Formats: sequence, C-alpha cells, structure tokens
Amino acid sequence: MQGIRYVPIIIWAVFYNVASMLLGFALTRLFHMPDWTTPAIAFNNTTSLPLLLVQSLAATGVLDSIDSSGDVVARANSYFLVNAMIGNSLTFAMGPKLLNGQEEDAPDEKDDEEDDDEEADEDRNGHVEAQEDGAVEENEQTSLLPNSLVRGGTRAVHRGYKQSKHYWDRLPPRARAILDFLYQFANPPLIGAAIGVLLGLVPALHRLFFNDQQNGGYFNAWLTSAVKNVGDLFAALQVIIVGVKLSQAMLRMKKGEESGKVPWVPMIIITFIRFVVWPAISIGVIYLLATKTNVLSKDPLLWFTMMLMPVGPPAMKLTALADVSGGSDDQKMSIAKFLTVSIVTSSLLLLIQG
Repeated sequence: MQGIRYVPIIIWAVFYNVASMLLGFALTRLFHMPDWTTPAIAFNNTTSLPLLLVQSLAATGVLDSIDSSGDVVARANSYFLVNAMIGNSLTFAMGPKLLNGQEEDAPDEKDDEEDDDEEADEDRNGHVEAQEDGAVEENEQTSLLPNSLVRGGTRAVHRGYKQSKHYWDRLPPRARAILDFLYQFANPPLIGAAIGVLLGLVPALHRLFFNDQQNGGYFNAWLTSAVKNVGDLFAALQVIIVGVKLSQAMLRMKKGEESGKVPWVPMIIITFIRFVVWPAISIGVIYLLATKTNVLSKDPLLWFTMMLMPVGPPAMKLTALADVSGGSDDQKMSIAKFLTVSIVTSSLLLLIQG
C-alpha cells in the first residue's frame, strides 16, 4: 500500500512540531519573551519555501543525483505536503493557545464563565425564537428555501443544541477537557487532509478527481483544478497580508505611534533554533535511522526531504493565526516585522550557502 511510505513522515512531523512547541514554551517563559515567539519557534514554513526549493533543486539537477526516477519532483512535493498537513493542523489546533500564552483561568473567572454560559444559553434561545419569528423578513441573509423549511430547520438545530448540551453537562470535567482538546484538531487543514487522503487512496475516487477527462477524470477540469488554484494562492496571500501589516507599522512609526516591537533576543534565539539547532538534529537523527536501522525505507529522497522538514524560517501563517486568535494590532505588526526580517535572513543564508 502506497500510504505506508508516508507513516515515517507523519511520525517525524508530529515529533519535531511537539518538541518545538515544548522548547518554544520553555524559552519564552525563561527569557520573558513576547507570547508570539512561542509559535514562531514551534512552527516553521512547511509549504511555500520547501516547494520552491524542490523546483530549484530540480532545475539545477541536484534531485537527479539523489534519485534519477522520472517522478522525483512529484514525490518530493508529496513528502513535503504530508509534512505541511501535520504542521498546519497543529498550528491551528495549538497555535491560538500558544499565541495567548497558555493563560489559565482563575477559579473566580471560571465561575464568571459559567454564568456567562447560562446567559449565552438564554440569549441563544431568544435568538432561535427570533429566527423562527423573523424567517419571513427579507434581508441579505434571508434563505431562499420556503418558510416552513426554514422554521423546521431552525427548530431542529435548537433541539440538537439543547440535547447535546444536556449530554455535555453530564460528562465529568476531565472528559469534557479531553473532548475540548480533541475538538481543537477538527480544523480545516486536518479535514482537508482527510478528504485528500480519501481521494488519493481510493482508486475510484482518485480516477474521478485526478485522471484526464478521457480516462474518467470527470471532476478534474472543473473542480480539482479550481481547488488547486485556490490553494496555490494561500502562500501569496500571506505575503500580501504581511506586507499590509508592515506598511501599517511603517506609517505608525512615521507618526510616532506604537507600531509593534521586535526585541533582538527573540530574533536571535528563533534564528539560531531554526537554522542551526534543528538542521543539526534532523540531519543526525535521519542519518542514524537510515544507516543504522530499518525504520526508513531505502529511499534517499525520503531521507533528504525529512532532513529538511524541520528547517526554515517561521511560518508565514502566523499572521493568519494572529487574526484567528483576535490578536492586537501591535502584536500583528510585531509578527509582520519579525517575519520580514526572518525571510530576509533566510534569503541571505541561502545565498551564502549557494
């Protein structure tokens, strides 16, 4: 089964991401650095830079010296994309907590939250009733379905919510904490990855979505290509967002206003970890696994890509993470400044090595 060859990548990706999170959390507390340095240490760029690197290495012939098969570029991309799937899932599952400093609520705050939950339930009940009563009102959110279906759907959602909350309240606190933790992983990257695995490993679905139309790929031209184009825009959009935040920071600096600070200590520590510590660890560990054990398959390209997976600057999606987590403008501008300096640093390092 072809999916077996990706198991070492999944295990390696989980290991180095979790190790980076623990290291980042410890260093942030030890040196009293801003909270955003924790995800900056924990999550590296796993998508745009590795894929661009594969194209560059293929153009220079380096990949041919590692593996001369015709599908070397496609295989290298698939290895990096599996690693990116794990990294993105962990980023949006654990990233908000890391970005907010893992703050724990005090007992009185928890009591306040319980009261707020009860008030929220009452508000929800009133909101559902208002939805039922106002289903006939015309506005930009008016459903095109018949009013009877809208009212029935609203009542069904309300009943489902009340029933699930009844079962949720009966669970012990530990079980609720575990389920809440697991729910964090039900994020779009992981759901998309699960759909991709299903489409890739089921022959009939793979044929429908990826073959030419003449060979049964009826979804390829209009659906698969459209989704691929949207995915290709993600990295470019993150660069634009960073540029916008950086422009805002520069304008604030000219006006003498707060524009986010980037201390030198976090910059040096993060750069050292991403470009010195993890390369040394990954090269050593993968080399030992490849030469001294039978854990990895006899695939030099797999070894090479796994050595590169933990390496590189922090992820550009930290800006999206700050937006999702509701970070302040100063925090977002600090992240934008840091990412700009980090990208420039990584480019200079690549030029020096080249």
